Amino acid sequence: MQDENKLNLGKFNHLHKGVNLISSEQVYQALSNVMDPDLNKDLVSLKMVEDVQIEGENVSFTLVLTTPACPLRAKLEQDAREAVIAQTGAKDVHINVISRAPGTKTLNLGDNQFGHVVAVGSGKGGVGKSTIAANLAISLAHQGASVGLLDADIYGPNIPRMLGIDDFQPTSKDGNKIHPATAHGIKVVSIGFFVQEGQPLIWRGPLLHSAIQQFLSDFDWGCIDYLVVDLPPGTGDVQLSLAQSLPISGAVIVTTPQAVAVDDAYRAAVMFDKLGVPVLGIIENMAFLELPDGTHMTLFGEGGGPALAKRSGVPFLGSIPFDQRIVQNGDNGLLIVENHVESPAAQAIHAISSNVAVELSKRDYAHLREG
Repeated sequence: MQDENKLNLGKFNHLHKGVNLISSEQVYQALSNVMDPDLNKDLVSLKMVEDVQIEGENVSFTLVLTTPACPLRAKLEQDAREAVIAQTGAKDVHINVISRAPGTKTLNLGDNQFGHVVAVGSGKGGVGKSTIAANLAISLAHQGASVGLLDADIYGPNIPRMLGIDDFQPTSKDGNKIHPATAHGIKVVSIGFFVQEGQPLIWRGPLLHSAIQQFLSDFDWGCIDYLVVDLPPGTGDVQLSLAQSLPISGAVIVTTPQAVAVDDAYRAAVMFDKLGVPVLGIIENMAFLELPDGTHMTLFGEGGGPALAKRSGVPFLGSIPFDQRIVQNGDNGLLIVENHVESPAAQAIHAISSNVAVELSKRDYAHLREG
């Protein structure tokens, strides 16, 4: 029997000779050296590492991103994999990536759940607010998030035309929840679905407040990560009532570079601040026109967006150049972030949507630390 045990032990030693036995402590130690550049903390401290599994020389774990539209997903995966291999000698590292926003107060309305509600506002009309709202929503969806778009602009509910769903008729299959339109990978509800073409909506704030509550509760949104809300322009009764009727996670303000637009956008920033709505940042639309020789022509002045962000004490999310294809696409139910992905305007919008996701993630983490 002793000889047999010696034989088995010898076989065990032979099989494992030269094999580096990896521990979960080594994996966590390796990942504690990988930093999230946006939050300036390591993955372990941020509790972004879960379910570490080790089988011989193979390691697997779950990487929990702080936002479903994380712009650094590929970099974090690569850095985490390289760190584990370098420190543990693992032959293979499998990473399961999920998202869970820390500290998020999810809006729960029965079967509908909204991770973040992002309002898109402006101080005046004509700055491209609805165009930005639509492209922002679709860009977030392209980054892996589930997204809804609520068109609450009673002065000009243009979202249905921009998305090619102006003939959509809301219906309910079960007699209970109404189904939103689905277009370009997002769910859409618009006030424009309920009025005839060309009919003005002469509503005061309380009536809009009631309508918005119904849009949130009576439609089958399901569970979505981001609800982007296209607000009416301005800072009047309707805007105030609407901002108070929604648990807004943060607002972005759209302006063009000229002084009159910037002045009005600042008023919008002050309004959100007084209502306790965090301003995630400023977006400067139609910043310049790129000429064939590569030079930039400033059509409406320059520097207004960054100056407004500095004056308001909020981040500058980015500038979007003037591109005639944005107008052409919007008139035909197309979006530049899908139709002309490589254009400077589309690239700028994708970068801005990533910045919005990052700002929300920072606020979630700050709430977690405070709580």
